[in-house]
Amino acid sequence: MAKTKELSKDTRNKIVDLHQAGKTESAIGKQLGVKKSTVGAIIRKWKTYKTTDNLPQSGAPRKISPRGVKMIKRTVSKNPRTTRGDLVNDLQRAGTKVTKATISNTLRRQGLKSCSARRVPLLKPVHVRAHLKFAREHLDDPEEDWENVIWSDETKIELFGKNSTCRVWRRKNAELHPKNTIPTVKLGGGNIMLWGCFSANGPGRLIRVKERMNGAMYREILSKNLLPSARTLKMKRGWVFQHDNDPKHTARATKEWLRKKYFKVLEWPSQSPDLHRTL
Repeated sequence: MAKTKELSKDTRNKIVDLHQAGKTESAIGKQLGVKKSTVGAIIRKWKTYKTTDNLPQSGAPRKISPRGVKMIKRTVSKNPRTTRGDLVNDLQRAGTKVTKATISNTLRRQGLKSCSARRVPLLKPVHVRAHLKFAREHLDDPEEDWENVIWSDETKIELFGKNSTCRVWRRKNAELHPKNTIPTVKLGGGNIMLWGCFSANGPGRLIRVKERMNGAMYREILSKNLLPSARTLKMKRGWVFQHDNDPKHTARATKEWLRKKYFKVLEWPSQSPDLHRTL
């Protein structure tokens, strides 16, 4: 399609003069031989910027058309693990040649950036329902209730563990959306095991577990570290203890030990490390 010839400055100024004289856009167009839509555009520019001169362009034109931008946004929305190379190839097949850097810049302008996929526990439907039930039951709990909880957990730190990563395109604060995560299951391995706890007042004890963790070892850890942590944290009377549903925690012997010590235990849904951060 041939490029439309630009109107001279004199013609643009005449359009404004005739408009100020009370002529309609149609009448001005007929008198000057200019399309009505062009007349209207020039009048709107004059009303907005008080000039008919060409306005400065804001940088170089985009290499990817609006349609191309929509296409790559749609692609990464369906599959956040799409690589920049994949998107370069998609656009090339559509007739647009760009670099990977252009892809990154374009998606960044759309609020998307490349991030490492977050590893999260594999959630089954029963876990999702339990999480939702827990959240609804505690939705209106006052802040003071949570300040009276000691949170605990143990973790294995792999010195030479899983270092492979997966990149995803996501928006800010969307790291835990299922599309942006890598489901994991609990496996053995790891070189250092730690147990720790904290409350709203700060951290409690953090200890290294040097032997294989089992129910008896777990109860010994609680016996030596839970009450001292509560005293250090200056917990109020009736404080509540939280731990997850690891078999060592839910074993009959552990439950009985906690009952005899008169510890209040917060009921906790399975597969929920995302609900708090201890280690």
